[in-house]
Amino acid sequence: MRIIAGQFRGRKLLPPKSQITRPITDRVKQSLFDILTPALPDANIYDLFAGTGSIGLECLSRGSRHVTFFESDRSAASILKKNIENLNATNLSTIITQDLFKWFASSRGHQHVHLVFLDPPYRFLRQRSDDLGRLCEHLLSHVTATGTIIFRHDSSDTLALPSLHPYDVREYGSMTIELLGKQ
Repeated sequence: MRIIAGQFRGRKLLPPKSQITRPITDRVKQSLFDILTPALPDANIYDLFAGTGSIGLECLSRGSRHVTFFESDRSAASILKKNIENLNATNLSTIITQDLFKWFASSRGHQHVHLVFLDPPYRFLRQRSDDLGRLCEHLLSHVTATGTIIFRHDSSDTLALPSLHPYDVREYGSMTIELLGKQ
């Protein structure tokens, strides 16, 4: 795992210790960031289910202002913290280690983010689809009017999100990435 472009280009990231996270391949990451490049400079970002931080750290490398990483798995959060420290990006990052469903349900202040990476474990779509739907409803008050939610999921799964509309959908083998905007 590595950063593929920007100021941290070529820097290696510590990988996950278990199969709990699904790192994105460099090919798919490059394709996704080719689409997102214009939105990255000075953007505030949420990286939900961040794992070891590959996506959010790529954003920082490409000029984003701040990334809030959400990761409740202790092992992954520990590696995420080390990856942030290794890139000297602690002043550009916040790590939230509590359950993100509860955090968003109780959050009062809203950061107004430009991009949200929503990359839940694939089983969540089957086991917690209602929770994911409610999470997306909470996210609406955090995302700017022109903001985008990037939703990565197994191609065989779908999630109805009435308040969001997909304006770009890409399939990479058994993985789908949807770019969602507000209705």
